Amino acid sequence: MVLWIAERLAEEGKHTAILTRGYRGTMGAGAQGEPQSDEVALLRARLTGKVEIGVGADRYENGEVLARHGTDWFVLDDGFQHLNLARDADIVLVDATDPFGGGATLPSGRLREPISALRRAGVVVITRSVQAPAPAIEAMVRRYTRSPIFYATTKLENVLRIPQLAVAMPQQDWPRVRFAAFCGIGNPPAFFEDLRRWGFQVLGEHSFADHHVYAAPEMAGLERMARNCGADALLCTEKDVWNLRHVQFTSVPVYCCRISLELPAVEFRDAITEAISRRRSGAAR
Repeated sequence: MVLWIAERLAEEGKHTAILTRGYRGTMGAGAQGEPQSDEVALLRARLTGKVEIGVGADRYENGEVLARHGTDWFVLDDGFQHLNLARDADIVLVDATDPFGGGATLPSGRLREPISALRRAGVVVITRSVQAPAPAIEAMVRRYTRSPIFYATTKLENVLRIPQLAVAMPQQDWPRVRFAAFCGIGNPPAFFEDLRRWGFQVLGEHSFADHHVYAAPEMAGLERMARNCGADALLCTEKDVWNLRHVQFTSVPVYCCRISLELPAVEFRDAITEAISRRRSGAAR
């Protein structure tokens, strides 16, 4: 979603920046000038030359620096609970495969706030809902907000050869190649389900913890899994690419999926504009 919004603001000629903590609030680059977060690495790979990226726990300070250099539109990544930083619109994503994290807040559950916090949402997007609408999820959301509700699904843009991502697999080969899939993301089952929905032959699966940095023995194990299940290649997410940078592939080719969100673009952009207007008029009163 951050990519989706930032790309469209840039296309409109807006001076845009993304403010993100990075994984565990790490700074923007290490000693070699490399990003210290897989998510930051992905954002930079997709948005270099289009959008600035401010990385670090103090997003206000980073925003001030970028504002002094001409940025006037900011996209705050994972910022619904970052209440110290004023914003003009809150876009809340609800994953249809696990919509409310079991309903309990930390530490007994996975929610950072009660579901009633949806009252602050300017726009709600239900993601990973292939069979839209989702009446039960909408009914829960509507208990707390009358803000617009949209549906978004993941769209496969390309299948790219790792590590350079310079070679794309021809689209006609996507359903023909036999894959063993793996990932280190927050919702692995959703990725594996997406692969099947897109028509891939998935003969084996293996998941790791979110942000997992791969080591040589693990890569050898994944290649062994691919050979044992008769796969032609390994397949992961684009977010995994950065975490594979220290390993080598010796016997099985490895590809990643480049994805984007599918949304009704004009209606969604109008809803954000309206949410901004509502927030600003409320502040004026």
